[in-house]
Amino acid sequence: MTPAPADARSVSGFRFYDFAMAAFVAILLLSNVVGAGKVATIGGEGPLGGFVFGAGILFFPISYVLGDVLTEVYGFARARRCVWAGFAAVLFMALMSAVVVALPPAPGWEGQRAYEAVFGQVPRIVFASVAAFWVGELVNAYVMAKMKLLTEGRMLWARTIGSTIVGEGADSLIFYPAAFLGVWPTSQVLTVMATNWALKVGWEVVLTPVTYAVVNRLKRAEGVDVFDRGTDFSPFRLKA
Repeated sequence: MTPAPADARSVSGFRFYDFAMAAFVAILLLSNVVGAGKVATIGGEGPLGGFVFGAGILFFPISYVLGDVLTEVYGFARARRCVWAGFAAVLFMALMSAVVVALPPAPGWEGQRAYEAVFGQVPRIVFASVAAFWVGELVNAYVMAKMKLLTEGRMLWARTIGSTIVGEGADSLIFYPAAFLGVWPTSQVLTVMATNWALKVGWEVVLTPVTYAVVNRLKRAEGVDVFDRGTDFSPFRLKA
C-alpha cells in the first residue's frame, strides 16, 4: 500500500468508507437505545453483592474501536465526518424518543409505562451524553492521527490504546459530572467515572487483535495508508 496525505483521495474514491460510517453510527445508536436503559449485575449472589454496570458499556466502546479504524485508515477529516453524522443521529434519536413518548396512548394500549421506562430520557443525561460523545470521539481521532505522524505509522497498538485512554477519559470527565453531579454523592460519581473509564479502556486492549485485523484488511482493500500531514484539525469542519 502507498503512504499518502489525507487529501490524496476523495470520499467517493474509497470502496468501504461508507460501510464503516454506517457501522459506526449504527453501533452508536444501538448502544444508546438497547444498552443504556438497563442496569445489569454480575455475581449478585455473592456475600459482597454483584458488580453493577450499565449494559450499554459492553458495546459502546466498539464505537471507539471503529473510530480508531476510521482515523487510521481514512484520516482525521473523514473520521470527523463520521463523528458529526453520529452526533446528528443521536440528537434525532433523542428528539424522536421525546416526541413518541409524549404522544397520548390510544385507548386499550397498555404499553405506555414500558415505553416510557425504555425510551423516556432525562434531558440532562441526553445533553451530557451527546456532549461527551462529541468531545470524546474527536479527541480520540485527534490523538490517533497525531500519534500516527509521530510514530511514522508504527506501533498501531500504542496509538489505539493511547487515543482511547485520552478520548474515553474526556468522555467520562464530561458525562458523569454533567449527568449525575448533585444527584449522586460526589464520591459515587468519581468511583463510577473511574471504573467505567477503566472498563472501556480494557475493552480497547482486549479488542486490539480485532482492530489490527480490520485495519490491515481495509488498508489492503483501499490500497492506501493515509497520514494527516497538512490536515485542518478544526472540530467544526464537515468537509472530508
